[in-house]
Amino acid sequence: MNTINHEHTVHRFDDELNEIAAMVDRMGALACDQLKRAVKALKKQDPVRAHKVVGRDRKLNELDVEIDEKIILLIATRAPVARDLRQIITVGKVVTDLERTGDEARKIAGLCIRFYEGDHATPNDHILRDIYSMAKYVRSMLSSAMEAFQDLDVQRAFDVLRMDQELEVQFHSKLRHLTTYVMEDSRNVGHFVDIVLGIRALERFGGHAKNIAGHVIFLARNEDVRHLGTDDIEQLLGIEDED
Repeated sequence: MNTINHEHTVHRFDDELNEIAAMVDRMGALACDQLKRAVKALKKQDPVRAHKVVGRDRKLNELDVEIDEKIILLIATRAPVARDLRQIITVGKVVTDLERTGDEARKIAGLCIRFYEGDHATPNDHILRDIYSMAKYVRSMLSSAMEAFQDLDVQRAFDVLRMDQELEVQFHSKLRHLTTYVMEDSRNVGHFVDIVLGIRALERFGGHAKNIAGHVIFLARNEDVRHLGTDDIEQLLGIEDED
């Protein structure tokens, strides 16, 4: 009887974890969609769309709170220890990073509102192209990180860490590019700071995707790689660099 009860408890524990994981998946999809909608609003110069993005951010916040409550309840009722407890806490960290990606997407929507709501001068579309390309890149980072989370795919998670290295290069390159635009056309000066802040928000968005990839590696291999370089991670985990 004790064995049967124990197996039943473990089964329920797994079910509850799977329910939480499914909610995290939904949260990741919503975060990616938020950035997509924010950029679309910016491209279409549509502050109405942008306000909707800002309003939808509360859905991410609600999921954040709901998942947090489920994690607390799971810990209280199942009293997990050692690896199980660390894994549950790590899933909570994934949720925190996803909530923060939503904050960064909201900042892009805020750019659209500042630029196109009212009668003040609007930026040249050319100066916004770096935002469009960088947003596409970091959205692919988050999408890949969430696919890695779904399958506990260490190789895919490692690929996201590699993408973060390229993101750093892009970030500094786009700052130099913006500086060139300002020097060529002084009318862009008024928008320079806002666009730099937008690019910085996207860099942080990608940084959270990188964090999630690191959490996936911990969940799959029980190795904390947060403070390691990619070469060290590659060696530690025996991952082959596809490049």
